[in-house]
Parts: sequence; structure tokens; C-alpha cells
Amino acid sequence: MSVYINSTGYFLPGQPIGNTEIEDVLGYIHGKPSRLKKKILKSNGIKTRYYAIDRDHNTLFSNTEMAAKAGMQCIENSSLGLKQIQMLSCATSQGDLVLPGFGSMVQADIGLSGIELQTSHGICASSMMALKAAYTSILAKQNDNALVIASELASRLFKASRYEQITDSSVDFNAEFLRWMLSDGAGAVLLESAPRDVCFRIDWIKSFSHADAFPVCMSIGANRSELDKLTWQDYPTYAAAEAAGALLIRQDVRLLENVVKLGVDGFLRLIAADLVKVSDIDHVLCHFSSEYFKSRIFEMLEMAGASIPEDKWYTNLYTRGNTGCASIFIMLDEFRRTQKCKVGDKIICMVPESGRFNNAYMQLTMVDANNER
Repeated sequence: MSVYINSTGYFLPGQPIGNTEIEDVLGYIHGKPSRLKKKILKSNGIKTRYYAIDRDHNTLFSNTEMAAKAGMQCIENSSLGLKQIQMLSCATSQGDLVLPGFGSMVQADIGLSGIELQTSHGICASSMMALKAAYTSILAKQNDNALVIASELASRLFKASRYEQITDSSVDFNAEFLRWMLSDGAGAVLLESAPRDVCFRIDWIKSFSHADAFPVCMSIGANRSELDKLTWQDYPTYAAAEAAGALLIRQDVRLLENVVKLGVDGFLRLIAADLVKVSDIDHVLCHFSSEYFKSRIFEMLEMAGASIPEDKWYTNLYTRGNTGCASIFIMLDEFRRTQKCKVGDKIICMVPESGRFNNAYMQLTMVDANNER
């Protein structure tokens, strides 16, 4: 038995925001332009991205609404109706509410009834975890289809007012870094137990987590000096946690090089396990957060004797931005619609996650339904 991706969808809020417009939307911290912005943007290579907030910091689309819009587009692009969906599997880094689960909110917004529900919480790789939950459910013959949605709304975390609440009035590099890296958007895929027309067959999904071996790299909930000791819930008030900087999103940039090393290591493990044959790969969709990391991946693969020609790599990072866990689904949707992919082509999807180093991989094969039955 096989599982197929028969439809995709996406939603990006508002109009594309260029590099010179970012601070006009997010705001100038204490009224001053950032000294780091140009350096970080030059490194990541992103030219435009999308925000679900406006210049007055009003939320135009909630995370739930973006997810629902991507999911509805995916259904509309398919041969199924709302009442035929059997499972909903959702992923996000942060829902609009702390509780209940993100999937519950999305289910209600779409209007799906009596379905099996799953919410995957994490960072970038959580979308692949949500996908695998749906994939294994269909393989186990528990469901015939599943709608999988990943959505991120990071911009609300980057309002200048968030940073201005810190008592010592200083914003460290690790707290500002992601302000110039992350943006908003949602993507969706529809899995079914039978293929329709020309579609993607999922050959396998694998992941390797290294949380036991490495410290936290990306986080929200602790200040710069109390990570793993004092969390935002341990402060006497939420205001006290905010003043201590415990509610800012942080990236320990000193650890970031490990993302590339572990990502390449995982790929080599798949080769050793005979799941991947480099010569058979026709396309690579890799969620790298920065152009800098792309070059490092190329270098390490070449050193390991497993290099893949650059013309086989596809990304829309530069025009769509880094949308966290939604990135791989948004990328897959645009790849399906705009790139020349023929029956028999093999596509490798890679999603490295810096939270505490969880790397996910998937192989797809383009198939014709007439030849799969």
C-alpha cells in the first residue's frame, strides 16, 4: 500500500514586504534603526516576505485563519469535499491560544466535522511530524485521507513594543537575530490512499532528533541567562517575565553550525541505509533558513562524496521568506505548480530544525495514477 499527495495549497498574508520596508512594519526599537538588519539580511538572502500584521500592528489574519485558508485552498484543488475529509493533522510553533491545541481551532474554522485530529507542536520539523502522523494513519488503514496543514505567525513576536518592555533596555544579538529571518504563511497537503492524476507518492519519511546531545538553540520562554532553569511561568507575573526578556524569541547563533552538520549527517545515514541513492535524485527541496547555510550544505555534501548538482535544488526562500514549519509545504505547492517535474522523478525533501536539532527527510516520486493501480 502507498500514500499519495494529491493536492496542495498555501496562503501568504498581504503584499510582499521588501527589505527596506521591514522596520516600517515591525517598528523601530526605541525609535532607532537596527545596526544588525543589513548584515543578517545579506547573509540570509531573503528579498521579500509576508506579514499578517499591518503597520499599526493590527493582526490582519490570525494563525488559525491562515491555516484554514491554506487548507481550504488545498481541498478546493482536490477531488474531495469537506464532508469527505477523515483526518486533520496540524503543525505550528505557536497557536493563537496556549490552549486548546492548534488543530482544534483550525478544525472549527474550516468546519470539519467528526474527524480524527492531531496537533504537532515544535518548530520547523513539526510540519513533517504532522505529515508522518497522517501518513502512518493511512498506511495503517485507519483513514483513507488526511488534510495536513502547517502555519506560522511570527510577526506578532517582532513588534518593536515587545523589545521595549525589557527592563535593561538592551536587546542582545540572539534576541534580535530572528526578527530579520522569520515571516508568516501557511501551507497544506492532502494525503490519500489512492492516486489521482499525476501526483506525488510518498516513498518514506524519516527523522533524527539530537535533543539528548545538544543544548537548546532556538526558544521562547526564558531569558538569555536562565534557559532550562527559570521559565516564563516561574516569574511572579507575566509582566515580570516580559521585563526579564523571557518572552522574546531567541536563537543561540553559536550553535547554528550544528544544524548543517547534523542535517548532512542524517542524509548520509539515509544513504547508508539504502533509502537514498544520490544518482537517482532529480530534485531537492530543502528548508534552509539562510543562503549561507545552503552554501555550507553544498560544501559538506561534496566533502562526503554525496554532492547533488545545484540545478537540482529548488527553493522559494528568497521571495516567500522563512515561514518556519510552513516553509516545506509552501515550497512543495509552488514547486508542483511552477517547475517541470516528470513521471518517475524522485524528490528529496529536507527540513533541518534548530530548536533542539531535529532533522526530517522525505522522498517523493512523481507518479501517474493510471500506472499505479
